[in-house]
Amino acid sequence: MDDKFLADRTAMVTGGASGMGLAIATALASAGARLAIGSLLAGGMRADGELSYLPGQEQMDQALSQLGPEALGMNLDVTSDESVDSFHRATVEALGPVDILVNAAGITAEQTIVGHDDALWNKVIDVNLNGTYRAIKRVLPSMIERKWGRIVNLASTAASVGAATSGAYCASKAGVVGLTRAVALEGAPYGVTCNSISPTWVDTSFGRAWMTDIAEHEQRTGDDYVADVEKSNPQGRLISPTEIGALALFLCSDGAKGITMEDLRVSAGSLW
Repeated sequence: MDDKFLADRTAMVTGGASGMGLAIATALASAGARLAIGSLLAGGMRADGELSYLPGQEQMDQALSQLGPEALGMNLDVTSDESVDSFHRATVEALGPVDILVNAAGITAEQTIVGHDDALWNKVIDVNLNGTYRAIKRVLPSMIERKWGRIVNLASTAASVGAATSGAYCASKAGVVGLTRAVALEGAPYGVTCNSISPTWVDTSFGRAWMTDIAEHEQRTGDDYVADVEKSNPQGRLISPTEIGALALFLCSDGAKGITMEDLRVSAGSLW
C-alpha cells in the first residue's frame, strides 16, 4: 500500500484537537489526507455534572502544527446545527468535499438513573449520538454522489456492557453503534463504508479525568483507580490513542472497502 494512499482526500474530525480524535487525525495526515479538526474549546458551555475535556486554543494550535500547513481547526459545538454547518462549510471551502468523517467528540456523566438530572441526560445523548448524526447528515450526500466515502464513529465497550452510574453514556454509545449500521447500509451501494470503534479505557486526558472522578466518589486516588484498571485488563495496560488512530486509518483504506457495518472492539480482552 502506498504510504500516501489518502493523498487528495479530505478528512473532517470532530473532537480532533485532543485524545483519540487527534490520534486519528494525525494518522490520516500521515497518509496524505487534508485535515479539518473541530473541537469545543475551553470556555464552552458545560452542563452541571458533565465530564468532558475541552482543549484550549494553544492545544488546538499545537494540533494544527502536527497536521500540516493546510490543516483547518475550528471551535465546534456538535449540539448546534449552526456550528456543525459552519464547520462543514469551512472544510469544503478550504479543502474540498469531505471524503472521510471521524466522529470523536464525546462526553460522559456519572449518575444513576434514579435521580438522574434530565438536562445532563439530554446533553450526553445530544453530544455523543445526535452530534454524530448531525455530522454524518452533512457529509453523506456528497459521498454518495461521488461514490466514495469513509465514516468512522467512536463508540465504546460501554455500548455492549452496562454500568450502574453510566446509563446516559451506555445508551448514547449503543445508539452510535445502531446508527453506524443504518448508515453503512444506506451507503453500501455507493462505495461509502461506515464503522464504529469501541475502545476500553484509553490513555487520554479525558479518560484519566473520568477515572479520577470515579475514584474520588470512592474516596481514593485517581492513580490507584488507573492502576486497578490496568491490573484488571488481560494485557495489563490502558489502550494507547495511537492504536485507535492506526485502526481508523486502516478502515479508511481501499484495503478495508469490504469492512462496513462493523463495531470493532479495541479492548485488549477487557469487557469494559
